[in-house]
Amino acid sequence: MSEATIAIIGGTGFYKFLDGAKEVEVSTPYGETSAPISIAEVAGQKVAFLPRHGRNHDYLPANVPYRANLWALKEIGVRQIVAFNTVGSLQREYRKGDFVLVDQFVDRTTGRADTFFEGSAAAHISSAVPYCGRMRSLAAEALVGADATVHPSGTMVVIQGPRFSTTAESRWFSSQGWHLVNMTQYPEVVLARELELCYANLSYITDYDVAAAEVIAGEEAEAVSHEGVLKAFSADSDRVLDIVRRLVKALPESVEGVDCGCQTALSGART
Repeated sequence: MSEATIAIIGGTGFYKFLDGAKEVEVSTPYGETSAPISIAEVAGQKVAFLPRHGRNHDYLPANVPYRANLWALKEIGVRQIVAFNTVGSLQREYRKGDFVLVDQFVDRTTGRADTFFEGSAAAHISSAVPYCGRMRSLAAEALVGADATVHPSGTMVVIQGPRFSTTAESRWFSSQGWHLVNMTQYPEVVLARELELCYANLSYITDYDVAAAEVIAGEEAEAVSHEGVLKAFSADSDRVLDIVRRLVKALPESVEGVDCGCQTALSGART
């Protein structure tokens, strides 16, 4: 079944640009997806959309059915994924309202189902370059001239959630030089790689985490809260959707013949 070759994984706010979408339900070996997959045209491309947390924020970060979501997207023909996240900044130069094309992550989660390979069917993929460099380059070029500051790289530390960090944790993350903090990028990114899918992350900075005043050197800022994150995204949702449209428009419909390494991520990884 081939419904779409490009997918967006994001929040419920993205339903705003899915006029006339049809829904597809996919059975997977890993249970149900977060929600039915919506198929619609975005920026001239046929795109699949899946809300990571469900239609009504039904899943906490640790409970998102990541394996079912990724498996289902591949099953309907998806080969390129644009993953959108709202994030907190840990560094002064990464400002609220900026966008980041993440290129590295640090995993601080526990107990999440983070591989498709279990038992005798083991595999050990490389995570040295976890995000698709080709997609990141295309995105960076497409967003030149957009009404936004776009950082071409950034390291995201992924925490377990659902709680936000302590002040001590936030200070430590910042002192390590990590740029962003989030709760859902892991294991999504590595599962996509195990399925040999091209996967890029576009993050939108909504806050300065818990140690806000310290992170931005004493400037006035509130510590992160769930209400604050939702408010920041809602206030800027039209600009966010414009950025995502630009990114989607820049992607090729097919990755056949593309040599980015994603389609061969399992080469030499199986035992």
